[in-house]
Amino acid sequence: MERGNLFIISAPSGTGKTTILKRIIAAMTNVAFSVSHTTRLPRPGEQEGVDYYFIDKDAFAAIRQQGLFLEWAEVHGNLYGTSRSVVQAATGKGIDIILDIDVQGARQVKEKLGAEGIFVFISPPSLAELEGRLAGRSTESEAAIATRLANAKEEMKRIGQYDYVIINDEVDQAAEVLKAIIIAARSRNRRALSGEPLNLIF
Repeated sequence: MERGNLFIISAPSGTGKTTILKRIIAAMTNVAFSVSHTTRLPRPGEQEGVDYYFIDKDAFAAIRQQGLFLEWAEVHGNLYGTSRSVVQAATGKGIDIILDIDVQGARQVKEKLGAEGIFVFISPPSLAELEGRLAGRSTESEAAIATRLANAKEEMKRIGQYDYVIINDEVDQAAEVLKAIIIAARSRNRRALSGEPLNLIF
């Protein structure tokens, strides 16, 4: 069986990445999110092995020291990491795996995997448009929006490390572009649009 692909997706906050990825997962077969490890406690309704692998800090440190994470980060005092073995187990079954991570995590993955990963950056049409979207959510202060815009400027300087850039001017169109990238990668790996291996024995 041909291995699945690993897609590393990054985008500034407010760009619409989550909406796009949910549409991809709902519309395509044999594609799934990577399940990360975390040291934070489960939230109501979260399931072990579905939402996260919940471990303590000692176990996390042991995995990290052995170099078994493709990437890891500390966020609000909690640790999050992507296990190389978990990703390999899924792609080994022919499943395309999506890593939804920031530019720092993407850089870590690229250093470890290089051309094995397919790196996609989702960009807003402009910073002005991004500011409007963030303000339109009415969930953050002006200071928080300013911080997110400053972060977005820095993140967009890393576009050069990605294989593809998608401009999310219109969410349906952006989702179709990402779908096309996934289909093209499957074709390159001799797999059908569904992700199933092609039987090329005549």
